[in-house]
Amino acid sequence: MRVLPFLLFLVLVPAVSHAAPKAELWSDWQAYNPQSRTEIDHADWQAVLDRFVSQPEPGVTTFDYKRAIEDAANGVDVVARYVDAMIVVKVSDLNLDQQMAYWINLYNALTVKVVLDHYPVKSIRDIDISPGLFASGPWGKKLVTIEGRTLSLDDIEHRILRPIWNDPRIHYAVNCASVGCPALAKQAYDARQLEDQLDRAATGFINHRRAIHSDGDGGFVISSLYDWYRDDFGAGDAQFVAHLLTFAGPELTAQLDHIGGFDVSDDEYDWALNAPQS
Repeated sequence: MRVLPFLLFLVLVPAVSHAAPKAELWSDWQAYNPQSRTEIDHADWQAVLDRFVSQPEPGVTTFDYKRAIEDAANGVDVVARYVDAMIVVKVSDLNLDQQMAYWINLYNALTVKVVLDHYPVKSIRDIDISPGLFASGPWGKKLVTIEGRTLSLDDIEHRILRPIWNDPRIHYAVNCASVGCPALAKQAYDARQLEDQLDRAATGFINHRRAIHSDGDGGFVISSLYDWYRDDFGAGDAQFVAHLLTFAGPELTAQLDHIGGFDVSDDEYDWALNAPQS
């Protein structure tokens, strides 16, 4: 495929690629208590991650949905119990760090629960429960009610997490149960360790080839994640490269440092389920 300048590429691609929702703040969720010392217990979610998440290689994890169903007492039942506990939390009484950890963990647990509820599937996109004629996947389906408001996965990510925290590392923390997605973390997000956890999530993804790799012809193939949410990673290619370099290891840094411009030849995303290969 012919190499295109990055900015031109970003103009041309949206017409044919997956359209991601914009960040649109729901202001009701801005309420928080900076003096709050309340700590949310994510032990059930951590127990699920400990038992069913594996790391076959650096920057990649899988979730064993089949075994989580077969071992329901430690799997699907615990996920359901965790979600039930989370939806009765009064989020507006928490401090901001507790809120961020809460929303990320809830998002990831709901994603796992949706897959478990519809398993077996080859891709989360096959779980076609979102409203609307052209909608696909589960992201638009209202799944939980929190503080009197019904919420979907899209609502949590695009109306709460992205607009309130305005942190591109959120994209590396929320998991879409797909091979192409940033890895589902093996540790539940913890308000006391958020900065380190978010940095590790970004580093793990960016230094894996599914985030960015050479096309062998002087350009790069990038994850579609960087097309769908391009503004979150910087207004132009220089800022985008700066974002990558913040977390890049020596090998990727060397590749990015020696180029005069940033050319993208393609973007890609693997929607296969993030389950262990049989």
